[in-house]
Amino acid sequence: MRQLHSWDLTPQQAKEQQLKLCGLLKQMPITNVNLIAGVDLSFPEPDQGYAVIVVVDAKTMRVVEYVTESSPVQFPYIPGLLAFREGPAFLKAWEKLRSKPDVVMFDGQGIAHPRHMGIAAHMGLFLELSTIGVAKSHLYGSYKEPSDQKGSYEYLYDEDGEIIGAVLRTKSGSKPVFVSPGHMSDINSSIDLVMKCCTSYRLPEPTRIAHLISQKQFPKGDKLSF
Repeated sequence: MRQLHSWDLTPQQAKEQQLKLCGLLKQMPITNVNLIAGVDLSFPEPDQGYAVIVVVDAKTMRVVEYVTESSPVQFPYIPGLLAFREGPAFLKAWEKLRSKPDVVMFDGQGIAHPRHMGIAAHMGLFLELSTIGVAKSHLYGSYKEPSDQKGSYEYLYDEDGEIIGAVLRTKSGSKPVFVSPGHMSDINSSIDLVMKCCTSYRLPEPTRIAHLISQKQFPKGDKLSF
């Protein structure tokens, strides 16, 4: 894991750091995926972050491992700067993992971000792994609504007309999700992998299960029944 910068930054310094990091991102197809990690962060207290990382088998979607971490939160809630609020807790949880995921999915943005540096892109640079942002809501960019058929999508564009993600219908009759590549990934392979991870639910299994654990906070000895 790389240490790219200090977390003791002002909001303005954080924005400047995002602009510096943006040039380090690599766009490439995701290949040879055996294990996929899903990440969810919650805040049971305003100044306390709770990170969950779930690792699933890419073929069966069965849980291989999960870890949790509770950590004090120093950075305020500011849209577009969530990585500085959530990143430290996630990285502490990451250090507990015994398995080695090939791809990490975040409940948040990748490059579909005003400075192309959502949490999936930012954490991908720390991990030096392929990352994907799978957000439940829109943050940035323009798009057309995709058709209601499962698997349909429309591209998401920034102000310069560059494709920065996709608005993907993962379940017919449900709201779409916003998929964007982070680091060492590209849009088409991100869409394909997210769809492979969606069973009968709107969210892909890695982040869906991570969210359930985050909300229920299963004790380590409990069986996972989702």
